[in-house]
Amino acid sequence: MFPPFKGDSRGLIRETTMYDKLLFGTGGTPHSSKSESTAHGIERVAELGLGCMEVEFVYGANMNQAMARKVGETAKALNIKLSAHGPYYINLNAHEEEKLSASKKRLLQTARIASTIGAQGIVFHPAFYLKDPPDEVYARVKKELEDIVSAIKDEDIHVTLRAETTGKGSQFGSLEEVLRLSAEIDGVAPCIDFAHLHARESKSNSYKEFKSILKQIEDNLGRSALNDMHIHLSGIKYSGKGELSHLNLDESDMNYIDLFKAWKEFDIKGLVICESPSLESDALIMQKTYNSL
Repeated sequence: MFPPFKGDSRGLIRETTMYDKLLFGTGGTPHSSKSESTAHGIERVAELGLGCMEVEFVYGANMNQAMARKVGETAKALNIKLSAHGPYYINLNAHEEEKLSASKKRLLQTARIASTIGAQGIVFHPAFYLKDPPDEVYARVKKELEDIVSAIKDEDIHVTLRAETTGKGSQFGSLEEVLRLSAEIDGVAPCIDFAHLHARESKSNSYKEFKSILKQIEDNLGRSALNDMHIHLSGIKYSGKGELSHLNLDESDMNYIDLFKAWKEFDIKGLVICESPSLESDALIMQKTYNSL
């Protein structure tokens, strides 16, 4: 089903990370970097005193192997942990076989490059319902993901697929769906976007609700999942239909203080990726605020 890959998709720098705390960073190259290059972004993240960065392949994983190795070596030298975000053009519930096949190839290609740069996981938006019954969509997404995971293992690629909680009711990716996929497929884990969860149903924005989310993660996936969290956070603008756009934290109603208190109570560890328009400014606010509690 998938074309062969010419080159070493495993890279030379991939290491398994065991987190001992939460690391904060940016979704993409910080705006204050010397250039928009990924390597310069990593250097700027380190200069700012942040700990991680998500490499954005949202329009395609087109980085060549030489550049990918340079990115990985830069991150390793500066002790910056990396993740990757897969292309937006993924729909594992696509009705057209051509679109479904293309979605799977995009995710596999992202896995190849992510492995070379040393990324720990790949965040992706799994699917759209397209007015299909949610249980049927779940079954199909699971089947297609199992196929992709099998292909990744066949190529000896060591990355985790991070299914993201989504911000609109039309998108597959409720907390329950993401946790169920993660429990049922070895090689899949959640990316918990707390802003998306808030926007999806105009709730999930209180200390009690934040604790409930973390408890569901622990109950479904075990304590180990709380030690290996992948989190997206920003302010968010939303309507009755869900997410409209990302906002800076202090321009939104995102109750991040109580969210951080819940994180502290559950002693979670892993990566927190800021997706606010003011990337590094809000990432630093998050880090400073969390560490002050």
